[in-house]
Amino acid sequence: MFHLEPPFVIEAKNIWKKYRAKVSIFKSKSFFALVDVSLKLKKGEVIGILGESGCGKSTLGKVLLNLETPEKGKVYWFGKDVSTLSKKEYKKLRPKVQVVFQDPYNSLNPRYKVKDILLEPYLINVEKDKKRGLRRAEEILFKLGLEADVLEKYPFALSGGQRQRVALARALMSYPEVIILDEPTSALDMTVQAQILNLLKKLKEEMRLSYILISHSLPVVKFLADWIVVMYLGRIVEICKKEVFSEVLHHPYTEMLILSQPDPFSGKRIPEGIYGEPATPVLRPSGCEFHPRCEKKEKNCTLQNPPLFKINSNQWIACFKFLI
Repeated sequence: MFHLEPPFVIEAKNIWKKYRAKVSIFKSKSFFALVDVSLKLKKGEVIGILGESGCGKSTLGKVLLNLETPEKGKVYWFGKDVSTLSKKEYKKLRPKVQVVFQDPYNSLNPRYKVKDILLEPYLINVEKDKKRGLRRAEEILFKLGLEADVLEKYPFALSGGQRQRVALARALMSYPEVIILDEPTSALDMTVQAQILNLLKKLKEEMRLSYILISHSLPVVKFLADWIVVMYLGRIVEICKKEVFSEVLHHPYTEMLILSQPDPFSGKRIPEGIYGEPATPVLRPSGCEFHPRCEKKEKNCTLQNPPLFKINSNQWIACFKFLI
């Protein structure tokens, strides 16, 4: 008997997002922060989005959360076009897609006690029962390794790791199915980073969550993700399954990211010819936008921008050297 594949929990199709930026005192210019971006997240999967600052990672996260509206393209939650949802449908689906922001020092209201921070999404999205909401908050905090007495504290009385746990608890209060994690560990020290990452992995299994993890750190992405998506200047330049990531050839930009965080025992070094700062999306290079930093560029690379080529079922790369 033929069974239809269930819809993806989140899907982006050909997303373009434009902004305006000042280029001088009297002049501004529009630019695309996202260019023809598509991805699909299955139930229980983790997609890690990797790239340098300014590559469009966080903008993509905002578009997926419906905090930003794309100029072109569609975002789907659980198979439904977000832009066409009725108010009733949107209110039903909105709690299922949550976010944990980068900086726990700024993402929590300093005037609220933790109990109020956690109760707010529950009372809005689940039910108007404060007692049951507090019970839910205690259960979630216990899962995150925090005692119930945290509920009576203000964010300033908590450590960075405790604040990020509270931010994660807030996301979990409304029974989400998808959480977008925007640099969730970058503001924390290494020991606390490891604790949060292990906690996220544990919660994913226990609560059957799906994540989109936005990060500039390859080790963080490799630890948690099933698929690694590499972005440069608002485009996806590579998609690779984590299982084969260490075994295959990569886009030159991905190679640069790998070698910029080297294994000290590997003996590898950053190759000559990969250098410089990323170009700005306001003044995009012609052709392949990575070619000014690439030692393997050819004449064709300066004239045309390569699409994503399917290498096999585990990898897609936007680079002409992989075109056979």
